Formats: sequence, structure tokens, C-alpha cells
Amino acid sequence: MDARKTAEAHLEAWQAGDAAAVAACAGTYADPDCAGPLAGEALAAHAATTLARFRNLSFEVDRVTGDGDAAAVSWRLTADHREAYLGMPAAGGAVTVSGLDLVTAGAGGVHVQRVFDRLALAEALGYTARFVPAADATREFGVSARAATGRTERPGALVLTWLEIRDDAESAEVDLLSVEIVKSLRASRGFLGVTTFDVGGRKFTLSAFDRPESLRAVHARPHQRAMRRFFKGGLCTRVHTSVWYPATVRDYARCPGCAQVVAAGSACGCGWTPDDASTL
Repeated sequence: MDARKTAEAHLEAWQAGDAAAVAACAGTYADPDCAGPLAGEALAAHAATTLARFRNLSFEVDRVTGDGDAAAVSWRLTADHREAYLGMPAAGGAVTVSGLDLVTAGAGGVHVQRVFDRLALAEALGYTARFVPAADATREFGVSARAATGRTERPGALVLTWLEIRDDAESAEVDLLSVEIVKSLRASRGFLGVTTFDVGGRKFTLSAFDRPESLRAVHARPHQRAMRRFFKGGLCTRVHTSVWYPATVRDYARCPGCAQVVAAGSACGCGWTPDDASTL
């Protein structure tokens, strides 16, 4: 079996969007998104998932080397990002990434090893990588984001929610719903700010409001839509929601001039007060 011809046929199957043909072209296949070499129905399923995420694939072959038992194809791929990938919601636009297919043929059949840079792909989708351990002996790690309003009042009420997610696709959907909820809250008069953070299999949201009466803003349409997805649409496995009222609030800040630590409502020796800086 000619490895070079197999390499070309394999790329053609991907470009045609034919998952069955992708599986038929290779005895086994592996890429950075596989846990290990795949074959048969498992390979067809992997190809179908990839083709759903990245549609209208167009390969530009840079170079083909080798013949007979081994061949290498370097390529440049352009595709439309249409479904979540590694927890990143569908960007909707086109993405370009370069890679290499190494095809080897032997008594056990043809093996295709695809190599591409997932970090470069994430950056092409508009994401910046931050590397943290999954966990240590006492902690789990994650990522966080903050949406501020510029208001510096002390919160009179906090809303804490968290959702347990199953996979990257569900994570991406929750992220999109969260963005819509935050957008609606920013237009509310009593909303002060929100922090979102992911730890393990849970997505947390902590929202601050100026007073308890302002919590009515939480029940805007985007939030109602998210709750319907949980109760009737099968989204997530568990949801927690709670409202917290502060029993004690203390604010301190360090003066940028004299470096003295000052409590809110007081002033340092040079006249600076914490009210001169944002407290949220």
C-alpha cells in the first residue's frame, strides 16, 4: 500500500466532510485530541465530532515527502468554528492552523499520526492560555473573570450560584448563557459587579447588589432562559443558588503616597481616603 496516496486520500476525506471515508482510509489514526490511536467506528465518531466543530474544511498542502511505506504531508487548514472546542464556545468565524500528517504503512495496516498545535489553534480563536495545575494536595484550581460597573458602594446583597457540568460542550453553553445574564444585569440600577470562576466540574457566579430590593434584576429573561435549560432542557447535573446578606463589612486600602493602611471612612496623614480608589 502506497503511504503517499493514502495520505492524499485521507486529506481528501477530511476536506469532503466524510467521517466514514476518514475511517476507511486509515487502519488507525491519532491526533492531539485523541486519548490514543483510534480505528473503525471510534475513528468515524471522532471524525464526525471534529467535522461538526470545524466545518467547511479547506486544506492547503505545503509539501508532500516520502513514498512507499512512509509519507509526510505538511498542510495549512482553514475551517469555520461552529461548535465548542476544549471548552471554547463556537466563535462563528474562520480559523487557520498548520499541521502535519505522518502516514506509515506496514503489515498491520496504515497508521496516520496528525500533529498540530492546540495552543496556536486556541489563540487563533481569540483565547489566551493560562497554565495552572488541576489540583494539589489541598486545592483545586480553575479560571476566573470579573465584570465591574465602576460603582464603589458596599454590597447590600450577594447572589451565589454554581452549576455542575458534564463536558466541554456543556461548559461552553453555560459560558454563553452567563455572558447574556451579565449583559442584562449591567443595565440594572442596583447591580454592582460580578465575578465568575470555574473550579473542577463546577461553574460559580458571585454577583453583588447595592440592596436586597435590587435582586429583582436577577430574574430578567436571560436568567429565566438559563433556568429553563436546566429544568426542562437537560443542561447540567446540579444547580445551587443562594442569597447572602453581609453581617460585617470592612474595607481597607493602602495609600499610594505614604503607604499607610487606611480604613474606609478614614484618611491617612496625607489626606488620602480609600474612597479615592475603587473598592469593588
